[in-house]
Order: sequence, then structure tokens, then C-alpha cells
Amino acid sequence: MAKVRRFHLVSLGCPKNLVESTGMATLLQRAGYTPVESPEEAELLIVNTCAFIAPAREESRSVLQELARKKRPGQYLVAAGCYPQRSPEELSRAVPGVDALIGTRHWGGIVALGRGLASAPSGTEKRPLHDPSEHPANALAAGVPHVAIQGGSAYLRIADGCRRSCAFCAIPLIKGPATSRPLDRVLSDARWLADQGVQEIILIAQDTTDYGYDLGMKEGLAELLERLVGAVPEIPWIRLMYAYPGRITERLIETMARHPQILPYLDLPLQHAHPEVLRRMRRPADVDEVRRTIARLRTALPGLALRTTFLVGFPGESEAEFQALLDFVREIEFDRVGVFTYSHEKGTVAARLTDDVPAELKEERRRQLMEVQQSISLAHNRAQVGKRLDVLIEGQGDGLSIGRSYRDAPEIDGLVLVEGELPVGEIVPVEITGALEYDLIGRPAAGAA
Repeated sequence: MAKVRRFHLVSLGCPKNLVESTGMATLLQRAGYTPVESPEEAELLIVNTCAFIAPAREESRSVLQELARKKRPGQYLVAAGCYPQRSPEELSRAVPGVDALIGTRHWGGIVALGRGLASAPSGTEKRPLHDPSEHPANALAAGVPHVAIQGGSAYLRIADGCRRSCAFCAIPLIKGPATSRPLDRVLSDARWLADQGVQEIILIAQDTTDYGYDLGMKEGLAELLERLVGAVPEIPWIRLMYAYPGRITERLIETMARHPQILPYLDLPLQHAHPEVLRRMRRPADVDEVRRTIARLRTALPGLALRTTFLVGFPGESEAEFQALLDFVREIEFDRVGVFTYSHEKGTVAARLTDDVPAELKEERRRQLMEVQQSISLAHNRAQVGKRLDVLIEGQGDGLSIGRSYRDAPEIDGLVLVEGELPVGEIVPVEITGALEYDLIGRPAAGAA
């Protein structure tokens, strides 16, 4: 029997994947495995893949192929996560060197899988999909916090899967229907994070505003937030991601406004702003209601930082429909915008539509939209000059510190560059002295330690 005691794990894709990667690493370490930075030192190589869109699958294949190419005798390569869940045969063909596959809802079986690989006789075929029936609903992972700590921040997953039927999205095919985590487990994870000294909790799910629906809760997210601020009063920042249009209720707005811990920040992926495109996308198409919701949010939450995501080049998107999107972005003036070009995803409703928007035009529309947003972002950043913002410090060196204000979620938004080397993991008041298109420049405010 081969000895497998060290593992090397690569996490690709979104924060939700990072949470699952952290869970697998925790289970392996509890079982006596040691994490190592270099793949050359490990017997067990794991890549937690992303398969949301074609570029993500390409990246996953590339990373796996590189590890497979360098794999030596006694090493075992596991493809985990979304890609093997969605397209196991395709992945096996693309990367023959993969020894085993394990899907998104069964990562709790990673220890048993690793042991099985090590105990298999030499020459045994080890590439079939790991049998999910061995570990239904990740029972072995029940005691593992569904979190991922990054510096002073932590992602906390409150649900998985999605019950929406967006025409372009493969997430329900990969993750299955929405499943909310029990309230007491979410709160337990939050208290554990508080014990670790975390300064920011970022709530994530495919749709955070749908939290509790499957548990019979009418206002699940608002109730969760109410309980959360009471459970971890020592954590100064709580941030919401992935809200769904039409699910921003009055109670949710009031809850956010009443508790200073809950940051005046909201990620509201709208995808488009023309009603006909939204109908083809199977998304909420009442754009005027979106306007009213945003107005209510901005009234209740002064200084609200609003982030959204748009998809350009959806099948049939006309010049007039794209122009409506440009006009909407100029009108609303979002603080942060992400723009993606549409691509067919196998198994989705939209994949059956004729894609009559050429690739070059999709890219041109993405560029135009980002150009419009850049000027808006710069204007909003310039409006911060002279103000004092609390900044969570994430790194320092060469006389500078890098951090984020409440206006910035990790990895996807801007940064604040601060004079001096400040304590990493602490929130420091900063006077803003300069503005770039996406980032701010500042110095420690008078009286700051």
C-alpha cells in the first residue's frame, strides 16, 4: 500500500469553491494529512475545478493537464468540484492522467477517496467517478465550518444550489436545487470565525436573498442577519453578496439600515436592462421596479456602494437593446460593474437559441460598457477625496499598505493604497487623498494608531 500523507490543493473559480476547498483541506488534516505548498512534495494532488463558463473549464483543464504531465509514480491526481459534477466524461477525455473525480455535493468523501487511491493495487483503473452514494449530502463534512478565511476576512456560505431558471446559467445543472444551511449551523460558523479574530464576514450563496425559502422561512435572509449581528457583535463588518432582483424586501432594507455592522454594500447582479432581453434570459424584466428598489436602498442606506454584473451579446441582443443597457448604466451610476460576454453553455435553455451576435461585436460591446463605467467609477472615487474611510488592511511593504473600505469586496472591487506600513488584519481609519479609476489613495487619519 502506498503511503499518502501529504496533499496539495488548488482552488479555482468563485468564493463558494474556496469554501469547499477549505472544507476538504480541513477533513484531510483531521485525518492526519499534511498540506504542502509544492505539488512535488505531495502524494495527493487535488484541483477544485470551476465549470461555470467555457474559459473556466479551459483553466481547469490547463491546471489539471500541467499537474498530470509532471505527476510521478506514487502521486494521485483528483479533479474535484463543478467540472466533474457537470461533465465527467469530457474531463476524463481531456485529462487522461486524472486518477479520480469527485463532484460538488460529495467533497465530504475526500478522505475515503484518498485512502482508496492509495490502497488500490498497482495498475488498477482508478478513473471512474467517485460514487456519490457513499457519502450522501456530504454527511462526513457536517462538522466542518463552511467558511474560507483570507486574512482579516472570511467567506461564510449560507446555502448552495439555486432554484432560479435563468436561461443562460448552468449552476442549477451543476449544484442542484437551492439548499439552505440550518440557521444554527450558520451562526455556529460565525461564532467560530469571531474566535479566530476575523474582522469581516462575507455571506455567500448562489442567491443569498433566497436563504431559508426551502426551510419555510418567509424573510430568511433578514432573519439570519438579525440573529447574526446578535451572535457576533465583535465582528465589525458583515457584507452581502449575490442578491437577486425582486427579492430585496422592505424588511431586508430596514434590517440593513438598522445595524451598522451590516455594510452599506450590495451586490445585485442584474445581467441586463432591456425588458425583452431579460425575458429571453428568464430574468425579472420589470426594469422600473429595479429603479424603485435602488432608490429605496439609496434612501435607507446613505453612501450605499452598489455593485452589479451584466451579460452582453445574449442571443438576439440588438443595437437598440444594447444602447438601453448603456443608457441605464449612465442613469443609475453603479459604483462597481462586472461585464461578461455571453457564451453557450451546454444543457441550458439559451444554448438552443441562435447566437446571432458575432464574437467580435460581443467583445466590442463589453469594451464600450466598461469604458462608460470607468468614467463613473472615477467620478465616484474622486467624491471620496477628503473623506475618512475605515480600511481593512490586507498587506504591507515598501512603506505602503493595501486594504479595502466598505465599498470594496475582496478580489472583484477596488483597493485603498495607504501611506505607511499598518497592521495587517486590522481596520484603520484612513483619510482619502487621491483617486484612480478603481482604487483610492490615502494616509492614516489623524489620531489613528
